[in-house]
Amino acid sequence: MHPSLLSSPRIITTERLSLLPPGLEQLPDLVRLKTDESVFGYMLHGARSPERVREELEDDIAFWQVRGYGTWSVFLRESGEFLGIAGLMERPDGRGVAVRFALWPACRGQGYAREAARAGLDFGHAGGLPRIIGVARETNHASRAVLTDIGMRECDEFENRGHRMLVFESLAA
Repeated sequence: MHPSLLSSPRIITTERLSLLPPGLEQLPDLVRLKTDESVFGYMLHGARSPERVREELEDDIAFWQVRGYGTWSVFLRESGEFLGIAGLMERPDGRGVAVRFALWPACRGQGYAREAARAGLDFGHAGGLPRIIGVARETNHASRAVLTDIGMRECDEFENRGHRMLVFESLAA
């Protein structure tokens, strides 16, 4: 972990969003989001069980403590409504630190995923991460558009569970 990540503020606010590091109080929202096939069906390992969501939340809290970055819960600033998650994670396949985002389907087309993903990417680079990747199914045009729109470029591909996965990267300036 880069030392400057430890001293970075962990709460991010953008024009429309608040990104908060995970806490146990967010468990009910995270269970609803991560057990929903329409949201998490596209994510690595697919939709989760409620028990797995709790385990992941505990892992996310610990990851923040060790790494100084991680996944945020995303809220609409105006209303406090929970929209989903976005942030940075170490991919279990060894490809590196990846930007990730998963918001409710009702949020699509409003730029929230782009805004949250850009905030996470900027946070990571400002904290000293020289390379951040993003991964999307070839058929997930919305996620591919978000990754491209935040300045990432396609650099690799691989197969996962019968799907062609595209890898995008962002290099620190």
